[in-house]
Amino acid sequence: MPPKIHVVAGILFNECGEFLLSSRPEGKPYAGYWEFAGGKVEAGETEFAALQREFMEELGVEIIHATPWLAKFYRYEHAHVNLRFFRVAAHEWRGTLQAREQQQWAWQKAGDFTVSPMLPANTALLAQLAIPSAFSGSLKTGLLGSNAAGEYRVMPHTMAETQHEAVWMPLDAWQQRNRQPENAPSVWLAVDNVAQFHAAQDADAIIWRVNDNAMAQALAEVLRAGAAMPIVAAASADVVACWQDAWRANGAQAVVCDNEIGAA
Repeated sequence: MPPKIHVVAGILFNECGEFLLSSRPEGKPYAGYWEFAGGKVEAGETEFAALQREFMEELGVEIIHATPWLAKFYRYEHAHVNLRFFRVAAHEWRGTLQAREQQQWAWQKAGDFTVSPMLPANTALLAQLAIPSAFSGSLKTGLLGSNAAGEYRVMPHTMAETQHEAVWMPLDAWQQRNRQPENAPSVWLAVDNVAQFHAAQDADAIIWRVNDNAMAQALAEVLRAGAAMPIVAAASADVVACWQDAWRANGAQAVVCDNEIGAA
């Protein structure tokens, strides 16, 4: 059986909202494929310390701060990889990029890639990077955000049209209609608790409707452990005020204030 390894990878952003991809150097599996920089967590290292070390060794830049994002498990021929992704904002790193392993690097926009081939396991992740980190609106009327490509809408599946980037639907509705809606490019599932979250692992993204502080804590714990897909927290203004910092610090994709959630 291939060895199991623990790996961290960083999604480094610049001031234009572009993120960094680098090519795997000669001599490594999948040499020449493009990926997010990072590497193995060594014995005694924290994930953040490993991220700092790898970026300095590979690219000569210093990581000052990073926010946990997604946790993925990949089965490759050479290894089974537990991979933790971190987001690093433009003001959270410093230095001049250097190809210290003779690799190539390039800044890319979500949905508009100019390099190839991509590491196969990154396909879903690259689509998830297009999801905005802030939304206005409500679940009832739809969520509106923006990314480097422009406007990004997430509509209730009952109101969706073909031009919308994503539709959302409750987990039970998705299960009842035999899962994937027709003509939906991206399907988000709305959940209300941990059990529903575990049942919704096929979703492109999760909307977690938080009704009270107990569920807010449960969401924080799920985020801390790492989720395989982006989670958007949706809650009333009071709950958001108390919990949004903790959710964001542990990797929530976005936090939506929706006062219809939890209303009697």
